Amino acid sequence: MYFTDRGIEELVERRGDEQVTLEWLGERLRDFVDLNPDFETPIERLATYLARLDDPDDE
Repeated sequence: MYFTDRGIEELVERRGDEQVTLEWLGERLRDFVDLNPDFETPIERLATYLARLDDPDDE
């Protein structure tokens, strides 16, 4: 188990029944980067990964 799995597990436990839009998620990611600028690159990579997840050109 990676250390980050604990945070993911907490997210699923606390908010796993909720439904959110990608717009809402994008806003929360921007808020997080505003408060934690050192994480700009990993958040950008995660957002790009999610945006291109089903893109056949990126396989």
